[in-house]
Amino acid sequence: MNTSIAQDVRFIQRPEGRIAYTVQGSGPLVVAVPGMGDLRSTFRELVGPLVDAGYRVAVMDLRGHGDSDTTFRTHGDVVTGQDLLALIDELGGPAVVLGNSMGGGAAAWAAAERPDAVAGIVLYGGFLRNPTMTAFATASMHGLYRLLFVQPWGAGLWASYYKGLNKGTKAPWLDEHAADIRAKLKEPGRLRSFRQLAVQLTHAPVEARLSEVHAPMLAFVGDHDPDFTDPDAERQWIAGLGAETVLVADAGHYTQNQRPDITVPGTIAFIEKLRRAGADRPGNARESSAATAVVEAWASRA
Repeated sequence: MNTSIAQDVRFIQRPEGRIAYTVQGSGPLVVAVPGMGDLRSTFRELVGPLVDAGYRVAVMDLRGHGDSDTTFRTHGDVVTGQDLLALIDELGGPAVVLGNSMGGGAAAWAAAERPDAVAGIVLYGGFLRNPTMTAFATASMHGLYRLLFVQPWGAGLWASYYKGLNKGTKAPWLDEHAADIRAKLKEPGRLRSFRQLAVQLTHAPVEARLSEVHAPMLAFVGDHDPDFTDPDAERQWIAGLGAETVLVADAGHYTQNQRPDITVPGTIAFIEKLRRAGADRPGNARESSAATAVVEAWASRA
């Protein structure tokens, strides 16, 4: 595992267990949230450059994932958003939140629930709504999860599927990362937690609250992302919410890793723009006065 993400693991206590996280750097807070079946090291390309740019960067593991406890019974976007807000409060928010896959949904839910805690959002293949699917197909998929993600084959099956979501350009360390995911899922209780998440996961609570999200948002969508029937149509829908969007060429579901040449400078430029806006108090057509105040409070954090 990438050492910059693996070192100095800390924990925050939640009602059903502990959430693992790391934090590095100093300055305004940035918190990163991975997606289902992933590890916090999925943000390895972003952490160093953000720290070097003058930000304090925290990366959390999901419930039952990575180094977080496997004692959680509830999973999904809402409780992940609650964990995120607890971490932001622990570290002294507000924060700009980076979210991959369901981590993006959790970030949006958190911004609706606590506008004072989220100064901005960056999505990488983020889910803000459920993919179009019939009720029968959804039920069938949940039944399949119960059969597929069990010992002894579940960990290897997910690691292989994970690699397949990286359509297009692949990170040079993808094989290493997939091996880390497989090894983690073989630890006691982790495959059970992953299976519970897969069955419980729905993005409907996020979509229902999108009108309450006023934090500035940037979304990267891979043009080969297999989780979207039409990636560019998904990008356009997100743009309709008022977000800045980028269709990332030759990338799948993990744009932060597959095309860091686009997502790293794009993320830093977006966050730097927020920082300047917070310092200069210029106002913005998309931001309410309350949202502007959150950005100002975030930018003032040393």
